[in-house]
Amino acid sequence: MAVPRPLPYAQQFPLLFRVNEPQDLKQLSRQELLRLADEMRGYIQEVVFNQTGGHFASNLGAVEITIALHRVFNSPTDKLIFDTGHQAYPHKILTGRRDLFPTLRTFKGLRGFPHPSESPHDALAVGHAGTSIAAAMGYAQARANRGTEEDIIAIIGDGAMTSGLALEALNNAAMVKGRLIVILNDNQMSISPNVGSLTSYLSSLRTNTTLRGVKASAIKSLRRVPMLGRKLARVADKIQESIFALVAPSKVGAMFEEWGFTYLGPYDGHNLLQMIDILESVRQLKDAGPVLIHCLTRKGKGFGEAEGDAVKWHAVSEGGLKKPAAPVVPDKVEPPKKLKKWQDVFAEACIELAAQDPRVLTITAAMDEGTGLKKFREIYPDRCFDVGIAEQFAVACAAGQALGGMRPIVAIYSTFMQRAYDQIIHDVCLQAPEGLPVIFALDRAGLVGADGETHQGAFDFSYLRPIPNMIVCAPRDDRELRDLLYTGLQSGRPFAIRYPRGNTPGVAYEPGKFREIPIGTGEILRTGDDVAILAVGNMVPLALEAADALQEQGISVMVVDARYVKPLDRELVLKAALRTHRLLTLEEHVITGGFGSAVLELLAEEGVTDVQVRRMGLPDAFVEHGEVKEVRREIGLTLEQAIAHCQAMLQAGKPPVATPEPLFEPEP
Repeated sequence: MAVPRPLPYAQQFPLLFRVNEPQDLKQLSRQELLRLADEMRGYIQEVVFNQTGGHFASNLGAVEITIALHRVFNSPTDKLIFDTGHQAYPHKILTGRRDLFPTLRTFKGLRGFPHPSESPHDALAVGHAGTSIAAAMGYAQARANRGTEEDIIAIIGDGAMTSGLALEALNNAAMVKGRLIVILNDNQMSISPNVGSLTSYLSSLRTNTTLRGVKASAIKSLRRVPMLGRKLARVADKIQESIFALVAPSKVGAMFEEWGFTYLGPYDGHNLLQMIDILESVRQLKDAGPVLIHCLTRKGKGFGEAEGDAVKWHAVSEGGLKKPAAPVVPDKVEPPKKLKKWQDVFAEACIELAAQDPRVLTITAAMDEGTGLKKFREIYPDRCFDVGIAEQFAVACAAGQALGGMRPIVAIYSTFMQRAYDQIIHDVCLQAPEGLPVIFALDRAGLVGADGETHQGAFDFSYLRPIPNMIVCAPRDDRELRDLLYTGLQSGRPFAIRYPRGNTPGVAYEPGKFREIPIGTGEILRTGDDVAILAVGNMVPLALEAADALQEQGISVMVVDARYVKPLDRELVLKAALRTHRLLTLEEHVITGGFGSAVLELLAEEGVTDVQVRRMGLPDAFVEHGEVKEVRREIGLTLEQAIAHCQAMLQAGKPPVATPEPLFEPEP
């Protein structure tokens, strides 16, 4: 991993570049800490906004909390467990990765999320929401068994707090022995606006400014009183009788206390010195049990535009949100066609289908921006449901909608749909002889680029194919996505459509017009006799490129868009196999249990043995971050590799018909 020269940044942010590890924070004065927060925010803006891109607004909002945590606690002995990782850039900068920060989310550079293999200061690999409190409780149980006394702190956002897993962890707080601290970083937003009763509850706490002021003053006063630990312990043990409860119009943090937490807050999470004082006070409570500190922050803090629109500035590409200057187009030359994003084509199709069929509903899990359904909501607000970070609930709810006569479309990223696996099986696929009419739109399938391992949509074919009644398919272009969505609605069955992140190929279609594609049918795009390339989804263009290149070498290549992974077009696959005796399968999916495996299973079932089969896809490994082209090159999912596979099969010649071997050795 190359380390960029830090000198220009060191001159711009001199105090920050004196902090090489968390222990250095303990040598700074309180005023220097305030300066450090400003420099940290400036460094994040310089690198993320102008250079690498990444999660922007949430990290600007977490600066003071992170500095306070590292000032008070001793990482990596004390465990800081971040949830999701959208707010972990300040943590990376303070834990020995400052000089590497300009490599963030680049190929072979720093990951965009915490990961233990990157630093001992990262206590948990994260990328999915809601995991931190559960993992922290596990750490606490291990600590109790070992008899050690390190602190364990989970840092979770209010959006992630709506996750079912986070709520399950809160419900088990009583099992915690010793002090466990949860920092609720409440910026009133996840990726999309938060929803649900918990959000309303937190909102009521946020708006009680009188309570915030009294509690802040009380903490400040208690710091000056002798026997501080004993007095705060009494607050923790008997908070109903404390000064906080006396001044509150209703019980403070009642819901969290019912779960067994000592609730403190809400506090201004940008008041760095107060946050340090609060954390130091809590650290003196030896037998406090679980403590939840509610901090109010602002996404995009210190960057005016981001403060005003946290959704838009949740993440930025390289160069921020600046639009490049329009290219100068010479006369009589048509400007390049502007390509649509897959999620936009999906959303437009949903809008058109909803106009044609009043039963069409959409449901997502805190992703109406990313899936494109924000557009659908604007037109059909009563038919679009965002359930927050609760994928299990989304799928189970869709099952109920289907049982009630509706045609729900569940739009969730491929990697997040993994959380709802039991609901897909139990609530959708086995509820009726052919399952329920629920459409699963799996966005971000395949490689996603800079977000890396936790976000690569690598497993959906594998986890969906074994489920009875499930239909699984992948479109090669814009028009096929629309038509498969229409086909799924007509089928009345569980129907999963996976499509990638980024731009579509830009194939034209007529708005409002759809065609039904018979389930389990592929399409021959090129005829050929020497080799057949069977591709699915966004690998079809690569198959066509390989066929063109091989054609120039005099090699005749059949190209098949398999389209359906379950059920396969058995007749078409067998036709390609028996005609060419050489098959290359292409998929942007893990090779284990994917499309290529389905082809091999079919050939085995049909007793076809005289066919060479080679598979190309993602390796049996977690694929790291980087530009999609770079990652494909690294793992060998390239045009050159596809050509080499075809050439190797031709050089091997037509395989002989295999002679079956006896199952058992004959007895002597």
